[in-house]
Amino acid sequence: MENLLRPLIVVGGSVVLTLVIGWATDFLLRKADERHHETPLWGLLRRGRIPYMLVLFAALLRGSYDEADLLESRAEGVGRTLTLILIGSAAWLVIRIASAIVETSYTRYAHARAHRDPARVRRVRTQVTLIMRVVSAIVGVVAAATMLLTFPAFRAAGASLLASAGILGIVAGVAAQSTLSNMFAGFQIAFGDMVRIGDTVVVDGEWGTVEEITLTFLTVHTWDERRITMPVSYFTSKPFENWSRGTPQMTGIVFWHLDHSAPVEAMRDKLRDILRECPAWDGRAYNLSVTDTTPSTMQVRALVTAKDADDIWTVRVTVREEMIGWLADEHPYALPRVNTADAILPQSYSANGHRSSPDGVPAQQRRYHGNHNSGRPER
Repeated sequence: MENLLRPLIVVGGSVVLTLVIGWATDFLLRKADERHHETPLWGLLRRGRIPYMLVLFAALLRGSYDEADLLESRAEGVGRTLTLILIGSAAWLVIRIASAIVETSYTRYAHARAHRDPARVRRVRTQVTLIMRVVSAIVGVVAAATMLLTFPAFRAAGASLLASAGILGIVAGVAAQSTLSNMFAGFQIAFGDMVRIGDTVVVDGEWGTVEEITLTFLTVHTWDERRITMPVSYFTSKPFENWSRGTPQMTGIVFWHLDHSAPVEAMRDKLRDILRECPAWDGRAYNLSVTDTTPSTMQVRALVTAKDADDIWTVRVTVREEMIGWLADEHPYALPRVNTADAILPQSYSANGHRSSPDGVPAQQRRYHGNHNSGRPER
């Protein structure tokens, strides 16, 4: 009977104690989260309740397993398994706690500066993201190394591994040259303020928003819902456009090719009316002027402003569409036209001495045939 009760008490007691402590800790965190709405720390810490309970269970069972007298022939293997679980769950818990602290700090900073300095907020967000990835990688490597050191064979091989570490480091550096360059480029982007999460960029002719930055690659979310993944080393070695650098305010250009008789002054007044009705215009400035001419048309350019890249696109397409519609309705002569005329046919003389075309119709009669509006501009 004792052989049955002892393992039941040890294992069952560890499970019950883990559930009680875990429930009590979660209850306290939930109450703290309800009392302190100004910070998300307590709510974020609740995400670590699963690794927290695993740490408790593995630690309790590992400390009391010898008293259970269960599977004595496998006691060493069971003990090592519990140790591995304890190390892995502890690393998981450390990552969750670090993530909660960093995310809370970033949230407070973003709320304080979101309206005053959005560019700096995006920069801090990029740095925080990469820092968390580095912390997670370091904790993971340390946890994996600690797990390996629990095996005697790996401890014995440690000396030889350290002796050959210099050669292995050189070989690994040559083999992973591209990966290492991307990692260093990732740090350069994070702390050099070259590009940030949320920035509007133009890369290889593609316009989009930076969606994700890691130590090795960067993802750009394009306007047509595509994702372009590029190595971060691209942004440190090649030129690209960053429309969010400094201030997000932008100036957009709209061109029209019109007839020389287009009413430029009336177009300026119409541009002002269009912008006043456009919510995306920020009201800073606008302008309309003739920038070039050709023998058949003139080029009219409008300058408009908006608070960011998304709004400048809306303002440009609105101005272009409404101005063309207004010209077509009110001033159709201002739209570019192609001037045409009747073809001049070869002339010959008939027997009575009158000039005629090859089909025999006298030229005096032909001039009254066809389009009387020939020579006038057509659409």
